[in-house]
Amino acid sequence: MDAAVCLQNSPVSTPPLPPLPPAVRPSNRVRVPVEDYDLDATLASGQAFGWTLTPDGSWEGVVGGHAIRVRAVPGGIEAEAHPPPADWGWLRHYFQTDVRLEEILATFPQDGPMQASVQGCRGLRLLRQDPWQCLASFILSSTKQIVQIQQICRLLSLRYGEPVRPPWATQGPLHTFPCAERLARCTERELRECKMGFRAPGLLDAARRVALGELDLGRLGTLPLSEARDELCKIRGVGPKIANCVLLFACGFPTAFPVDVWVRRAVRELYFPRRRPTEARLQRFVETHFGPHAGYAQQYLFHHRRAVAARNLPPAS
Repeated sequence: MDAAVCLQNSPVSTPPLPPLPPAVRPSNRVRVPVEDYDLDATLASGQAFGWTLTPDGSWEGVVGGHAIRVRAVPGGIEAEAHPPPADWGWLRHYFQTDVRLEEILATFPQDGPMQASVQGCRGLRLLRQDPWQCLASFILSSTKQIVQIQQICRLLSLRYGEPVRPPWATQGPLHTFPCAERLARCTERELRECKMGFRAPGLLDAARRVALGELDLGRLGTLPLSEARDELCKIRGVGPKIANCVLLFACGFPTAFPVDVWVRRAVRELYFPRRRPTEARLQRFVETHFGPHAGYAQQYLFHHRRAVAARNLPPAS
């Protein structure tokens, strides 16, 4: 046989393929180094309502479709997630672990009440929440105590959210907070069955606006503060206080300053002890007195005031 024909019909010798790299299994646990972080104060301070303190001292909730168990450890926080995430950037973003707290606290006014709040709550952080869940939760918060808001959110999630079954759960699955599109399909009567009462029309209006694209929550952070607040105040039952909560806790507006009963009472008693200011005067004061991180200052005042009241201690002056 011709040599050329033999070569043409022979199998071509090729080098073996390199072995495939081993599959990377996502880790279900991470330890995030962070100094000056009071996890208990942060999750119990009335800015988020989906967290439960467990008997072993850890906190349990659902973030971004993941069941989370998180606890404070020396020099940081440790979190466990199910299902295991491909990366943990979203968790650092949610807990704002890269924020330099010392630089924020340095912008607070140096008066007695503010510094007493810093000393009493040092390590308290603002979370960066999902805008829809934050908006819905604060619509449900009107005239309710924190425990009651948590109960309503839990019932709403149980009925309309998706189950997540982490291996550590002994009391049944956790549930995601229902998306706007799911709640937009509910009737007002169905929402009222979740013990939210007169707040149901406002939640339904918000859900339908988001589901129809009339309200783009992702766009709020690109607007000036006043315009973003006006957009939220178009929702039934949403006023400046609820709007400012959403803009502060979910949209990254550091000067948004929610004024509720606790904060109004604290500002009046601590800064205007001799005469009661008008609402307009009080609003101008909080917008100018507390600096570029006024929203952070507000959360310190709010949490410290509640803690002082719970212990029946006299407020600082």
